[in-house]
Amino acid sequence: MSLDGLSLSPLIKELHHQLLGGRIDKIFQPDKNTLLIWIRQPHETLKLLISIAAEHPRICITKSAPDNPAAAPTFCMLLRKHLESGRIGQVTQQGLDRIVTIDIDVRAEQGTITTKQLIIELMGKHSNIIFVYNDIILDSIRRVNIFMSRQRQVLPGRPYLLPPGQERLNLFNVTSQEVVDQLLANQQGTILSKALIHTVSGMGPVSAKEIVWRAGLPENISSERLDETDKQSLAQSITEITAALQGDSIQPTVAVGDREELLAIAAFPIDHLNKAKKLTFSSMSLAVEYAETLKGPKNSPAKDVLHKLVLSELSRLQRKKSMLELELAEALQADSFRLFADTLMIHLHDVPPRAKQAELPNLFSDDRDKDLVIPLDPLLSPLANAQYYYAKYNKLQRRQQMTQLQLQQCTQEIAYLESVALSLDDAGNAYDIEEIKQELVTSGYVQQKSKPKKQLKLPAQPSFKPRQLVVDGTTILIGRNNRQNDWLTFKQARPDDLWLHTKDIPGSHVVIRCGEQEISEKVLTIAAQCAAWFSKARASSSIPVDYTRRRFVKKPAGARPGFVIYDQQHTIYITPDGKLLETLLKNQIE
Repeated sequence: MSLDGLSLSPLIKELHHQLLGGRIDKIFQPDKNTLLIWIRQPHETLKLLISIAAEHPRICITKSAPDNPAAAPTFCMLLRKHLESGRIGQVTQQGLDRIVTIDIDVRAEQGTITTKQLIIELMGKHSNIIFVYNDIILDSIRRVNIFMSRQRQVLPGRPYLLPPGQERLNLFNVTSQEVVDQLLANQQGTILSKALIHTVSGMGPVSAKEIVWRAGLPENISSERLDETDKQSLAQSITEITAALQGDSIQPTVAVGDREELLAIAAFPIDHLNKAKKLTFSSMSLAVEYAETLKGPKNSPAKDVLHKLVLSELSRLQRKKSMLELELAEALQADSFRLFADTLMIHLHDVPPRAKQAELPNLFSDDRDKDLVIPLDPLLSPLANAQYYYAKYNKLQRRQQMTQLQLQQCTQEIAYLESVALSLDDAGNAYDIEEIKQELVTSGYVQQKSKPKKQLKLPAQPSFKPRQLVVDGTTILIGRNNRQNDWLTFKQARPDDLWLHTKDIPGSHVVIRCGEQEISEKVLTIAAQCAAWFSKARASSSIPVDYTRRRFVKKPAGARPGFVIYDQQHTIYITPDGKLLETLLKNQIE
């Protein structure tokens, strides 16, 4: 659930006041639906988040910015070329529609100042971010061709046209009585809340239901059943909402359900949801940012598919491992069959024919007084029984070797898939998920279609930079997935850098960029905490973390991504402090 046009209006005023005159410092595109713009103001840098995700399109100032890819998408590169170092001229709203325009003043080649625009359309599944100059589209984050829409194409070189829509009343330009009159004239027989939505520009279900509730009218009352008193109450309710939105008395509110789910968000108190928990905020940006946290984990379909596949493979391998362990336990009994055979060969003439068992002295045991009981096949001669036990011994010996090899391979596969599952849990963007998918394709767990659909193009190096933080001037790098672990360890790290990893536990590779310099105990401890936190043992305590110089880390030939061997290591036992690491990572270098 997102803001309607009415509640968006005070948010745009707030953003205009905060961003006016600010210089665009950096532009990022964390995923295909999101832009992150760093805007420099005196003594502070504001992070403007713009998302056109269909389930919750939004624009707000944020503090917890998402991770950014190492290789910027084409649209992001275009915006960097044209808009970086530009100044925010104004932030406006198209009437009361969910269309926001950001005017950016940039210096042209001849030194003149020109104005270019980012137009943000926050309209559910039709949301878009469009880059416009002189009413001509330069590009958009989501291109719309004629096959997607016959009415309105959003393509480079075409003139920008507003989305088609019915002419509705602007609450800020008409009186509440005019709204009621037009509603009664054009929406006869319609539920009152729906009639308000169809009459007033920017009116959403939350605002409409709140107006009806404040008017003291039943929720499902029809517009044609209003008497004169009801009409006056409705007009008064509309006036209250309009005055709150136009003045300085807005009260950003988020309504939360029993299960901590988002019920509604508005710029005024949401009184009609009387059973919901209501939280108020000092600014609309804070309310919008908090509302996004209530939506819970937002796994993409691709991530869900990969996660289900990995868990299925892990379950299959765990069953296979149990069977192999049983087979190995049986194969380890091979020596007892050789003992039977050797004993029979020594005492062939002491075994009577057609005997079902033989009790013979065990010459291979220290306890000579205790006889060895050997089961026999009465249809076979003593020599044939001995040969049978020799054959069974040889068979179990071969099975023992093969089972041990299979068990070792199975254990390695389980460890590998556990590391992939760990990377998937931390993956929060399309590029990271695509990297993991391509890794699984290479490893043979995912079949590549002969004619694959359009996929994200992966660069030679990982799409995202490693997580990075600085402690006492020393840089610590943390891999995000197996592919990036290899890249970090063998491409980025220098031979004398310190390398860390949880001992015998799947997790991220961590590198301290120190070279030959000595590092403080504080830096080593925080790096070890990072290795423990980004591992399967995150919730445990006293986690063993090995550390050694990078030159002592090797990758065996044919090993899966992320798998290494190392020596000359030391071990530190650490309990990660999640709050400390989250605070440090929020201030990471971009």
